[in-house]
Amino acid sequence: MANALRLGVAGLGTVGASVVNLIAKHGNAIARKSGRGVDVTAVSARDKSRERGCDLTGLTWFTDPVEMAESDAIDVFVELIGGDNGAAEESVRAALSSGKHVVTANKALLAKHGVALAALAEEKGVCLNYEAAVAGGIPIVKTLRESMSGNEISRVYGILNGTCNYILSRMEDEGISFEDCLADAQRLGYAEADPTFDIEGNDTAHKLAILTSLAFGTKISADDIYLEGITSITTADIEAADELGYRIKLLGVAQRTETGIEQRVHPTMVPKSSAIARIDGVLNAVAVDGDFVGEIVLVGPGAGGNATASSVVADIADIARGDETPVLGMPAVDLDDYVRARMRLHEGGYYIRFSVVDRPGAFAEIAKCMADAGISLESIVQRRRAPMVSENNNSAGAQPQPVILITYETTEVAVREALETIASKGVISGAPQMIRIEKLT
Repeated sequence: MANALRLGVAGLGTVGASVVNLIAKHGNAIARKSGRGVDVTAVSARDKSRERGCDLTGLTWFTDPVEMAESDAIDVFVELIGGDNGAAEESVRAALSSGKHVVTANKALLAKHGVALAALAEEKGVCLNYEAAVAGGIPIVKTLRESMSGNEISRVYGILNGTCNYILSRMEDEGISFEDCLADAQRLGYAEADPTFDIEGNDTAHKLAILTSLAFGTKISADDIYLEGITSITTADIEAADELGYRIKLLGVAQRTETGIEQRVHPTMVPKSSAIARIDGVLNAVAVDGDFVGEIVLVGPGAGGNATASSVVADIADIARGDETPVLGMPAVDLDDYVRARMRLHEGGYYIRFSVVDRPGAFAEIAKCMADAGISLESIVQRRRAPMVSENNNSAGAQPQPVILITYETTEVAVREALETIASKGVISGAPQMIRIEKLT
């Protein structure tokens, strides 16, 4: 058996500690399966005195991860620092430039610098593996880079953020507000103290940008993703979706269109009968539509120390057995430029919720605006609220009434133009809520 592969782990947070523990526990099994041993020989972190829940006895300690990346004491640099610049980028570039393999879980780094890093890895003849960067423990990168290479992919989509899925699931199951669900998610450790990156869809967008490149052979283009978060979703939307046969999920979707490739992250109505609708809590799921295989769906934990470490170590085992695959599924030089589809030409069904002023002709005005825009309505749901009552039991004024429209398939531009016209007529109170409906099997 060849000499053991020497690993340097940069970043000893939850995932880094889990990687050290996993290799200590299953190192012998990894060696049997890959034909080569794997040993953690060096680590790097800022605070040497901190207790991390893993045995670091006998390991070489580096305060500077770049120094470790360039050291002859390691063969593989495992980057678990995080962030799209700074120490993470500098150390990964240093490792690749030094002819060392790199394994990373850093989606932000890849979303920003992935193509350049892929080109550097290929120039130096080393691996850059990143299964853990997308959907945690789900082997979606290997699936797209290897298992689906015989298919032309038309769409890849999924639930890529456990925090958002947890919040939306609890809003539905318990009928509680977004704000209360978010507070609970923070208390339980499912959401960060500053949850903006998750709930506004940025985390999902980084992962989607990587999947798009793998699925369609294009350069990574995270800045070209249409983005909406979940902060506008209310219990009224959740209840309406349930009554209409849908569930609301934050999806990342990339698909081929006639004008280019659509990349979008937004709350989505999905049919209850679809596989993706059944994914609850902090789980992730990714679906891929291939021309020969049809649709496949992978489900599993999208975060957490052990699940993420599982993917990190799987990448290390690939290096140990000598598996080499182009970083983004094909040589970086052969990747196509990303051509962004025009989002306003997106086609699909829409859920639209208005607060309609309670006066004669208001709804007729809305219906006329929709018809003038060429939008056909599949269903109309009106819920009447009780009128406000004053102390002398006389009506103190009618409240706006909630009206929900479900459209047949139409275009984004038609819906947006209709909503602008309706707003100008003075027949609604506040901004309308619009949620796209995704056609799924």
